[in-house]
Amino acid sequence: MRSVTVSIDVPQTPEQVYDFLDVMAHHERFTNHYLTEWHYSGPGRGIGSRATVTASLGGTKNDVTIEVVEVDPPRHIVERNISAAGQRLATGTYAIEPLPTGGSQVSFTYAWERAPLADRLLAPVVRAAMRRANRTVMHRLATELDRHASAAGS
Repeated sequence: MRSVTVSIDVPQTPEQVYDFLDVMAHHERFTNHYLTEWHYSGPGRGIGSRATVTASLGGTKNDVTIEVVEVDPPRHIVERNISAAGQRLATGTYAIEPLPTGGSQVSFTYAWERAPLADRLLAPVVRAAMRRANRTVMHRLATELDRHASAAGS
């Protein structure tokens, strides 16, 4: 299946965005509209940081294990996602680029490495649902970055 990428421009520097995204527990704050029941393991940040969540998307629920497998501060974070009883294997990659006018562009790419037959048969529908959910994620991330910056400045 083809990957899905969404992005948003934010006023924070790449370092500020990376510092926020590097903490696995922060992800719950901007993804809890479709990822719930968060349980954390491993280190709180960086490679090996893990969460097990319940994903509710497109009328289905799946347990998903998310683990950070690669980092390149402050440029990107790669997460490996395993769900559908191991039938779905994907990566989620946050890419953070500085903007010429200041701030950052944050992109998230969800790329399937292996997908169950139902996902493949309904690929356009599955990709559209992921795109919608992740567009919401990006807007909520921008809000959380603002809150985090305000709290850090207090």
